[in-house]
Amino acid sequence: MSRFLHLNAFLMSTGHHEASWRLPESNPVANTDISHYQNLARIAERAKFDSIFFADSPVLWGDVGRRPAGSLEPTVLLTAIAAATERIGLIATASTTYNDPFNLARRFASVDHVSGGRAGWNVVTTAGPEAAKNFNLADQPAHAERYDRAAEFLEVAFKLWDSWEDDATLADKAAGVWGENAKVHPIDHVGRHFQVRGPLNLPRSPQGHPLIVQAGSSEDGKGLAARYAEAVFTAQQTLADAQDFYADLKARTAALGRDPDGVKILPGIVPVIGGTEAEALRLERELDELIKPEYALSQLAKTLRLKPEDLRLDQQLPADLPDEDEIEGAKSRYTLIVTLARREKLTVRQLVGRLGGGRGHRTFSGTPEQVADAIQSWFDAGAADGFNIMPAVLPSGLEAFASEVVPILQRRGLFRTEYEGTTLREHYGLPRPDSQYVQLSNATYALG
Repeated sequence: MSRFLHLNAFLMSTGHHEASWRLPESNPVANTDISHYQNLARIAERAKFDSIFFADSPVLWGDVGRRPAGSLEPTVLLTAIAAATERIGLIATASTTYNDPFNLARRFASVDHVSGGRAGWNVVTTAGPEAAKNFNLADQPAHAERYDRAAEFLEVAFKLWDSWEDDATLADKAAGVWGENAKVHPIDHVGRHFQVRGPLNLPRSPQGHPLIVQAGSSEDGKGLAARYAEAVFTAQQTLADAQDFYADLKARTAALGRDPDGVKILPGIVPVIGGTEAEALRLERELDELIKPEYALSQLAKTLRLKPEDLRLDQQLPADLPDEDEIEGAKSRYTLIVTLARREKLTVRQLVGRLGGGRGHRTFSGTPEQVADAIQSWFDAGAADGFNIMPAVLPSGLEAFASEVVPILQRRGLFRTEYEGTTLREHYGLPRPDSQYVQLSNATYALG
């Protein structure tokens, strides 16, 4: 049976490289331009990508001097993109720490209805004390507490999405009966974090449940992914690390009684594409030279829980960094950055350059053939089910990948040439889940 790559386009304003907005061709206010994002989605759809994806945070991220700051609320953005596209999946990030289950379940079910079954939710717990202060909290909840809340949040969301049976809507004009009350159920959830009566005020959506995506790689994050996720976005720098993560998460999923093939693991890759390898490396170097060190140094220090004056641009990281156990937010990203710097003996200046392109995701510069080779090598080696494509510059980086790399992958028989389904679940080869009421009915029938 053929195994195909899954490709997701991770879209970020002018591109993932923090200096991309400074290029002459870039639109520095693209972050609030809906036509910009609609155009990107259409480029990805023409190339038959599985989905597009937007990150999000309930806090202003970083120094506004550094790069385009401020982002449109992603589920609102997805509804506008849904109207401009037909097939491509639409994934948005939303926090379980700073939302309530009813509103968020309704929002994603609404996107699924509006798009005809193309919605996905990237579940995050949101690291950092700054967000907490926007929600009447003095500091962020502890790491374990955030993940405990996230697990219950998801349980409530699933109950709400299932609170209408699939055939609850009758629309019987002759009888004057629109729906069947007996097939719409309160959920009466009472838990540690939430009390939610339900039902949802929206019929069950085309996919049943939006696709569940997860992006944390800490121990708690992997535990949550193994239990609930259907796609996992991850950051890995080396083939060996990616293989270890892949094997670990698939094993955790199987141990919980789930089909490991039902969880698609998609590492991030930042491709910089040139007609020759030398041209690609020149483009990467030009971008890196546009990074302003003072901004990057401040952000790196914040990530490492240091003061900017603790870092010296032309020296390696200090020996006495905080232990990962002391980090309450973004544990996996902290570990990735420190491991990268130590393993390759990078100076702070070199580390800033490496992080400027993809914030810890793998960067790769080369010809279209070399980029395709890099993707295939991890796919064939059991390190990925596909990739989160993170163009350094938008729209040109996505256009280059779509027009030059995707055809190579298609010729190799690794990627679709046409969509076979209409929903995001169908793109990922995942079934539409039965509601809990179908499951209960089947169980009752079997016992009877």
